[in-house]
Amino acid sequence: MKKMKLEKLENLIEALSSLPSVGRKSARRYAFHMILNDSFSAMKIAHAIEDAIMHIKRCKKCGNLSEDELCEICFDESRDVEKLCIVESVKDIFVLEENTEFEGRYFVFENLEEESLQKLEKMVDEGVKEIIFALTPSLANDALMLFIEDKLKDRDLIFTKIAQGVPTGVNLENVDMLSLSKAISQRVKV
Repeated sequence: MKKMKLEKLENLIEALSSLPSVGRKSARRYAFHMILNDSFSAMKIAHAIEDAIMHIKRCKKCGNLSEDELCEICFDESRDVEKLCIVESVKDIFVLEENTEFEGRYFVFENLEEESLQKLEKMVDEGVKEIIFALTPSLANDALMLFIEDKLKDRDLIFTKIAQGVPTGVNLENVDMLSLSKAISQRVKV
């Protein structure tokens, strides 16, 4: 018996399965749904993907996503220019903004290229007084924080990092050793 082969269906399944957290079975289910049950939504998704790819780019100043040269945060004059939060991914900005606690500006530091350092220094020179590191706890990121502090040591800056430790509602048995160690060593008075 010959195996049925629909090249365009296989291409769609392959494309969908290349997305994070989408396995081949889920991709096949999505493909059949789009083709057989909801071709209008499938076309809407295809158009939205194309539109996003064509119009969304990196903010020239901080590395956030934007439809213009500067992102909404860099363009917003009501933001606190004295506080600059360094993150490792654009996704981190969206998470922090959803929280609504931070009202400063951001800088996406994804690599140690000279251009990234120059952009960071330029932002710092615009009135930054505190740099807040919101990086995933790791030895590499600890080294990165030290590197940035060293590069900016001639400026009058306060360097802080977001608190780490035991998340609310999580039993100690479910906390990794590094987080538990940091929670104990960075304990606060009650």
